[in-house]
This record gives sequence, C-alpha cells and structure tokens, in this order.
Amino acid sequence: MNSPISRFPVPALDEMPDDVRCRIIEVQEKAGFVPNVFLTLAHRPDEFRAFFAYHDALMEKESGLSKAEREMIVVATSGANQCQYCVVAHGAILRVRARSPFVADQVAVNYRKADITQRQRAMLDFALKVALHSAEIGDADFAALREHGFSDQDIWDIGAVAAFFAMSNRLANMSSMRPNEEFFLMGRLPRG
Repeated sequence: MNSPISRFPVPALDEMPDDVRCRIIEVQEKAGFVPNVFLTLAHRPDEFRAFFAYHDALMEKESGLSKAEREMIVVATSGANQCQYCVVAHGAILRVRARSPFVADQVAVNYRKADITQRQRAMLDFALKVALHSAEIGDADFAALREHGFSDQDIWDIGAVAAFFAMSNRLANMSSMRPNEEFFLMGRLPRG
C-alpha cells in the first residue's frame, strides 16, 4: 500500500536537523527499517527531541518493571485508546520482549483474559485508570499495587508510561499515523 504515513508533511532525511537525522539513521541500522513515528514527528524537531527524550527515560532505564511489562502497559493503554499505530508497533516489541507470539494480541483486546500474572493484571488495572480515569485514582489503587510487591518507584513508572502513551496515542490518532508493515509479523514466528 502507498497510503501516506501521516496527515502531516514528512520531511526528507536531508532536510532534517543533523541530530534528528542521526537518530533516525541509528534506528534504521538497528531495526532494519524506520518506524513511522520517527518520520511523522520529524517535521517538528523540538517536539521530536522532547518526545524521544521522555520516551527513552521511561522505556530504556533500569526499573522494577521489566521491559516487557512496560510494553504491556503501552499495548493495553493503546488498545483502550484505539491507537492502531501503537498497538501494532508496541505489540511487535512486546511479542519480542516477552518471547510470546500471543500476549500482545491478548493484552490489546482484553488484558483481563490474557495469559499474564495477577501482578501484571494489577499493573494494567492501574495503567488503564491513569490513561482513562486519572481523576478517580485514590489510596486504594496504590494499596492494591503494593499488595503485589510494587514499590512507589514502580507505581510512578506504571503511571508515567501509561500517561505518556495516552498522549502518544492521541498524537498518533490525530495524525493518522500508519504502522509499518514490518511490525505485523515481528515476533510472531520463531527465528529461523
């Protein structure tokens, strides 16, 4: 398909500021393709930098949450917000990080019936409340997470990832960002 990847202009690589172009080239070398979120956000370089700085601070650091659990939060939040780009892209990453071809689809559709732990279910209950009903969060929500062994730092991480991706979902939906075809098969079949 040759549909546009965004409703907004996508600059050519040679039109981008050096740091933005270098980041995109690094991602391409690592992944073998450029995820469309990089190209979509590149037309606003300051926002590109801020978005990916916060993304990396949340998703790449050492944490009491595994990288797969953080991706679970992204997929559940994105499913609830009907964000096709993020469900497809982060679903692929979740499949790879969890080493499970099934978990991303289960979490995106209904995490309460997914093959995940009770601890992860409690984590996603809180994440969805942050993403969809943050004004209703109270002490009982924190107590429920602590019963599953989450620290205050873990709880912050759950909430921050959910909040960041709720915002990201809205940008992706507003811009009509298309998922890359490469994401659809990633992590579904065992490596050759």
